Amino acid sequence: MADLTKYIPLEELAKHNKPGDLWISIQGKIYNVSDWAKDHPGGDLPLRSLAGQDVTDAFVAYHPGTAWQFLDRFFTGFYLKDYSVSEVSKDYRKLLYEFTKMGLFEKKGHGVMLTFVFIVVFFSLCVYGILWSDSFWVHLACGGLMGFLWIQSGWIGHDSGHYQVMSSRGYNRFVQVLTGNCLAGISIGWWKRNHNAHHIACNSLEFDPDLQHMPFFVVSSNFFKSLTSHYYGRKMNFDSVTRFLVSYQHWTFYPVMCLARINLFAQSFFLLLSKTKVPNRGQEILGISVFWIWYPLLVSLLPNWGERVMFVIASFSVTGIQHVQFTLNHFSSNVYVGPPCGNDWFEKQTKGSLNIVCASWMDWFHGGLQFQIEHHLFPRLPRSQLRKVSPFVMELCKKHNLPYASVSFWKANVLTVGTLRTAALEARDLANPVPRNLLWEAVNTHG
Repeated sequence: MADLTKYIPLEELAKHNKPGDLWISIQGKIYNVSDWAKDHPGGDLPLRSLAGQDVTDAFVAYHPGTAWQFLDRFFTGFYLKDYSVSEVSKDYRKLLYEFTKMGLFEKKGHGVMLTFVFIVVFFSLCVYGILWSDSFWVHLACGGLMGFLWIQSGWIGHDSGHYQVMSSRGYNRFVQVLTGNCLAGISIGWWKRNHNAHHIACNSLEFDPDLQHMPFFVVSSNFFKSLTSHYYGRKMNFDSVTRFLVSYQHWTFYPVMCLARINLFAQSFFLLLSKTKVPNRGQEILGISVFWIWYPLLVSLLPNWGERVMFVIASFSVTGIQHVQFTLNHFSSNVYVGPPCGNDWFEKQTKGSLNIVCASWMDWFHGGLQFQIEHHLFPRLPRSQLRKVSPFVMELCKKHNLPYASVSFWKANVLTVGTLRTAALEARDLANPVPRNLLWEAVNTHG
């Protein structure tokens, strides 16, 4: 009997990679996710970034086994011609299957409850110190505690965005809004949109928003070509103002990180007030409003404007440690230009990530980011399991001759600043002129 199975070549699949026409392959079966993109829990950006290719590795990384049952409604009836799986992908999927069989994705530990205890203690001490003490130094310490509170709430927000940290989805959502919007003033909706795009396109200069920090920072001279951000949907112009700021970025890096929270506030507002579809927008706005009520009110209880400014700067500066941590894992790693590719998922995630060596008793400080390679390969894995699986990942990298970069916290800082310095010195090279903008013309016009 003739084989009635319908096949299409990879070249044909690749044509379906535009908004409104998004096809993907999962284990050789072709699915049309054009209409699903707007309702996809992970947002439309991952589907748009990977459309037109096989995405099996990314799919199994981000979805539990229960997700497979929902795929049939998107099946086009076509199969990918000459579908094959690389040896790296075969081993990666086997490892993921073994971790699933061991129940590691379900063993979340008690880290969330302990973190909540720390948050309650820190918040109580801050309020008590401001209300019952007249000491400048106590108020300064309270500002620092607030920064540590934001760091710990950030880790919970990060974890709850990747996997269910509570007993139900409803409670998980409550924790997301509480720790992100209410306590930290950052939209969890914005964070999930931004973070999913980062994970899918790890260290793509055009698709990864975590590398797109112009005009303040660039990690590669490729940015000098004024690349287009597919996350923000605009061209990132490398003009004379950007060149000036980038030329000193290795000096301004830590000061800017002390105020980086302002950018997260702004990004949250921009998204929530935009026309972009945001799930549960009302909840998001309500949570942000709670923050902008309690935090200014708490600051206003300080005795004078000098101490109020000091408190804000202290809280922002301490939480700047976390912003530095976010950059250490990727700024000095391998980068590339262009869209992410589903066929080299394991390779791109390992080459674009850097682990931080630390003792197990310091895991609370890094929030799981010290195992960035493991986290990027298995984003649904609870952070309490990352240290356990790291030897398996290391062995797999060794088997396929792939890098497993792991350095101390100090060395990671050195590498990051070194990357910024290299790009800064290249930006100063006057042999590579950039377009003059209106500010440049105003400053340099004579007569």
